[in-house]
Amino acid sequence: MTFSAPAPQSHNTPSPDILVHAARLSYGGDLLFDHLDARFPGGRCTCLLGPSGVGKSSLLRLIAGLAPPGAGGEVIGGDGAPVTGRVAWMGQTEPLMPWLSARGNVAIGPRLRGEGGYDAASRRADALLTRVGLAGRERDRPATLSGGMRQRVALARTLFEDRPFVLMDEPFSALDAITRFALQEEAARHLAGRTVLLVTHDPLEALRLGHVVHVMAGRPAILGAPITPPGDPPRDLKDARLLALQGELLDRLAHAAAAA
Repeated sequence: MTFSAPAPQSHNTPSPDILVHAARLSYGGDLLFDHLDARFPGGRCTCLLGPSGVGKSSLLRLIAGLAPPGAGGEVIGGDGAPVTGRVAWMGQTEPLMPWLSARGNVAIGPRLRGEGGYDAASRRADALLTRVGLAGRERDRPATLSGGMRQRVALARTLFEDRPFVLMDEPFSALDAITRFALQEEAARHLAGRTVLLVTHDPLEALRLGHVVHVMAGRPAILGAPITPPGDPPRDLKDARLLALQGELLDRLAHAAAAA
């Protein structure tokens, strides 16, 4: 999660594209990307799948500015402004401060930035906790909340930061099926209009949430041809069209694993 001051974001205007140009990144002596070019469409959710170690999380780190894009590489918004400083991050095990309440964890960004306005931030945090189904739990500390509730707090914190770009690294994988399904729906609804990159190992999650789905494969890695599920997320998993696309996606993942 990042806590630099957020840029203003209109809820009526979709967020810009994310453009990656000529990115090059090595990790542990292995070349993950070499002159990688990619465009992630603005106001849409792009899901990334692929074998473990192919570079999915590293790509998110590069986009967030936590890893350099290499000599001649660039990550920029479709509006021409840098992506760095306009990103919210939600991970698989988003850390919460154990000594703070749910409200305090959601509104921690302004405190760390020394912005003041604590009363207004608290009211906004409470409203977001209500939106994610935690009304009445605002004063509770993380130790008293279930794993699913803590992830709801993490989602509320992501929404609180009000960033145009949201990077999600397997944010629901540690949850039970029912909680995972519910949080997928909340994330799709509340992040509509943002430019979202979601890393997942679950093909059905990708097909349910993504406007665009890519499989990353190879060394150095490239993005496979996009799959565009029909309709808007969150989609009905009983839709026969999604089940057919799941077969295609599994085939691509099998080929990617064989090439790893």
